[in-house]
Amino acid sequence: MTLYRQLLIFTLILFFLLFAGTWVAKLNSTRTFLLDQLESHAQDTATSLGLSISPHIEQNDLPAAETMINAVFDRGYYRAIRLSDIEGKAVIDRNLEVAIEGVPDWFIDLVPLTTPSATALVLSGWRQAGEVMVESHPGYAYKTLWETAVRTTFWFVAMGIGVLIVGGFGLRLLLKPLKRVEHQAETLCKRQYEIQEKLPRTRELRRVVEAMNRMTFKVKDMFEEQARIAERLRKNAYHDSLTDLGNRRYLEGQVNAIVEHEESTAKGSFLLVQINDLQEINQEKGFQAGDELLKKVGEHLRKATVHVAHGALARLTGGDFGLFLPDASPGDAEQIAREITTGLAQLAVEGLTLSGNVGQVGGVCYSRPTNLGQLLSGADTALRAAQQKGGNSWHIDTLADRPDAAAQGRERWRDILTQTLRDRNIQLYVQKTVLCNDLAGVLHLEVFSRIREESGNLLSAGMFLPLAERLGLVSDLDRIVLEKAMQTKVSALGIGQLAINVSPTSLKDEKFRQWLLNSLAVLPDTAPRLRFEFVEFSAVQHLDLIRGFGAQAQELGHGYGIDHFGHSFANFGYLKSLRPDYVKIDRAYTDELKSRESDSYFFIGSLTSVAHSLDIMVIAEGVENEEQFALLKELNLDAIQGYHFGRPEPVAP
Repeated sequence: MTLYRQLLIFTLILFFLLFAGTWVAKLNSTRTFLLDQLESHAQDTATSLGLSISPHIEQNDLPAAETMINAVFDRGYYRAIRLSDIEGKAVIDRNLEVAIEGVPDWFIDLVPLTTPSATALVLSGWRQAGEVMVESHPGYAYKTLWETAVRTTFWFVAMGIGVLIVGGFGLRLLLKPLKRVEHQAETLCKRQYEIQEKLPRTRELRRVVEAMNRMTFKVKDMFEEQARIAERLRKNAYHDSLTDLGNRRYLEGQVNAIVEHEESTAKGSFLLVQINDLQEINQEKGFQAGDELLKKVGEHLRKATVHVAHGALARLTGGDFGLFLPDASPGDAEQIAREITTGLAQLAVEGLTLSGNVGQVGGVCYSRPTNLGQLLSGADTALRAAQQKGGNSWHIDTLADRPDAAAQGRERWRDILTQTLRDRNIQLYVQKTVLCNDLAGVLHLEVFSRIREESGNLLSAGMFLPLAERLGLVSDLDRIVLEKAMQTKVSALGIGQLAINVSPTSLKDEKFRQWLLNSLAVLPDTAPRLRFEFVEFSAVQHLDLIRGFGAQAQELGHGYGIDHFGHSFANFGYLKSLRPDYVKIDRAYTDELKSRESDSYFFIGSLTSVAHSLDIMVIAEGVENEEQFALLKELNLDAIQGYHFGRPEPVAP
């Protein structure tokens, strides 16, 4: 029961007790007054009647005395009038049955009235001739007493209603600061730090509000400190402070996480940018000029690759920069390289270099598992070829493909995707995400989509989704995957939660978003609940879109999460406004997790603390051995996903 109701009920109880006491006191005082009135009235009547009939009794005129007694008795105010002689024998006796109209019997029984009687002497000369007795009728007293009780009750009820209304409003007004404190506490649980600027006048409530404000400031400082520590650890380990890009370690982790594994079927490009004459610039213009040049190069590289999803930029050493562009086709790589060299030439115009030959770009395109060493070697060879072409030039090579590689030309891919959409030829695979503290418990199944070629070869999403994005077909593919997922049954899956990656590009399509929300609203109980995953890079760029859709999905009983958490160098403060159900730590950090002394161990621990402080679950992906799992379990993660616990398995059609 709320404090408001308790106080209101307590006030009403006090008012009722006051009413009951006042009502009883009023009733008793009225009853005493009426009894005194009845006794006085009876005595006055007896005295007056005795004096009036004495002359008639002296003359022995009994009929005249009887007439006078009848006249008084017939007025109805008396229950009995009796004239008795000197020996006490009744000479004239008049009695009236007690009939009380308009007064309930229970009230009469509750408030008994003992009707008083009075006597007076009747004289004959100086001699006593008899006695007259008068007893008052209680009917009028009861009626007066009943009317008084009714009026008193009516006014107290009216006052009670008034107290209820006015008191209720007053209590609400007085307790309004507590309501604000409650709201402040609720928002604090959601890591929304609201401060009450207006303090209540009541001293005790003022102290409570001031204490809540202080606590809110403290919790806010604690969260921001956690986020700063996590970001500082990440920057120290994976960040180049001069250019605000990643370092070689960061680049290697991203490459290893995506293309080094044998199971990987992704393809993309890698570019190596080399700035010329950096040492000479430092000697002639000073280190500050050299640093300014490197900063300008870093800014230009970010602009040239801003449209590339999952890209990783890093300063390798000195004036060498690496650009890892997963999913980028040879045509995309050539366009980016051309844009970079154009920008390098502009730096010479700005007078930041010693000559017009600022640097060259060498790149390789891959379509097979590889590693950073092979990519650097291939890009370095291409860089030498670019240097042979002249200043501010570029050259793109291709790493040798495997004999069974599934590389396809742009037009061929268009045909494959068009046929896939027409035939709905998409196969769903699922991989379980298990709970850290209970490996038998499955949090959800993540859905992976595959396209089966005519030859029977399965193509993973990493091969066809990037081109589908560029061709404007990704929303159609997402819709087919979602329809197939919603058609599955919980009984067949054995788990009621499915996690599905959805492109923000699809959500930007109003028709697609409305279709999806309508479908979720009518999803039967036999179908699994869905958890929509968005990669961090895209989520940060479309915060409002993801936040709005995520809130709508949660209202319908579903959820959403952030994939590849920690991949980008975004400030973790975005989590406070986005508030996903969970985050998946990028597998680049999982791959690097070797021991408790590794930077990755401390960084994952910091990421987990930041997310848990916002009541967001944390999942690690890419766990492939027992050593990684043991270390991650120490870091208090909520769930684990990876080949160590099971590979993706096909969903029965």
